[in-house]
Amino acid sequence: MFFALTEDQQEFGSAVRTYLAERFDLDAVRAYFEAPATNDAGNLDGLWKAAGEQGWLAVTVPEEHDGLGLGLVEAQVIARALGAGVAPGPWRGTVLAAEAIRLAGSAEQQARWLPRLATGEAVGALGYSRSVEYGQTADVVVTPEGLLTGFTATPVGSYDRTTRLARVEGGSTEALPGDASSLEARATVLVAADLVGIAREALTRTVDYDKEREQFGVPVGSFQAIKHALADLHVGITMAEHAALYAAHAVDAGLDDADLAVSVAKAKASDVALASTAAMIQYHGGIGYTWEHEAHFFYKRAKRLAGQYGTADAHRERIAALTL
Repeated sequence: MFFALTEDQQEFGSAVRTYLAERFDLDAVRAYFEAPATNDAGNLDGLWKAAGEQGWLAVTVPEEHDGLGLGLVEAQVIARALGAGVAPGPWRGTVLAAEAIRLAGSAEQQARWLPRLATGEAVGALGYSRSVEYGQTADVVVTPEGLLTGFTATPVGSYDRTTRLARVEGGSTEALPGDASSLEARATVLVAADLVGIAREALTRTVDYDKEREQFGVPVGSFQAIKHALADLHVGITMAEHAALYAAHAVDAGLDDADLAVSVAKAKASDVALASTAAMIQYHGGIGYTWEHEAHFFYKRAKRLAGQYGTADAHRERIAALTL
């Protein structure tokens, strides 16, 4: 089955990419990357305001709770654009917290949290591991036990400084009465989409550079070995884009092959993101290995996300278990 974005979905992603290009470009990412983690809120004020005003946070929140009432497909469009911009911020955690409450929260919990998460007034996080993304700025953390509030968060280091991590302790937990069993699949789809965005942007920047960089009097992109390698990456990334798109649809629709689709998407996205960002470093020549160049932003983010919610190898084992 061939899956592609509709015109409206493409325009949604384009709007996010345009905002990032004009208002939070790689210079802003570098400033965030190099800033102390203790000043997180101030560093992200403009980006977070845009996320609330432009509906990035409200994408899957029902309309009766001030959301857009869209689905996981549209959410992965945003995730892909944010990955391409290596954009920081607790967007994914907030969207997933809203998803948990939408799926499994009581009417009172939904009324209390969803409108605030949709506008960015409240920040959410997903606490399925020891280190919680943006735990230090979160108002609510979704854990396997329910909604955690009133906690203390201690920042911890990460080699990928486009994301902040914190260790969350204490607080009180409020159970979610419904079924949030699909939450990890939804989280995996959004991570896969982020990886796909990273991979595509890394390839685009590499191709553009290799059209201009010259060796022996000709662009290095004219060398067959480089052309073929970049063409192979393009094919792989295109496959990963469609795999992530179908996985989002399958999870939202509750299809029988949703688990398989999620594993295919995550395995493929992890592979192509790591390959594309490594190629970005290599095919930029010596400058690609320097701190001053942006290639390491893409590589470090890809490296971290490739291990989230299962490595490519772990998902290939799951694919085998589901199909053999």
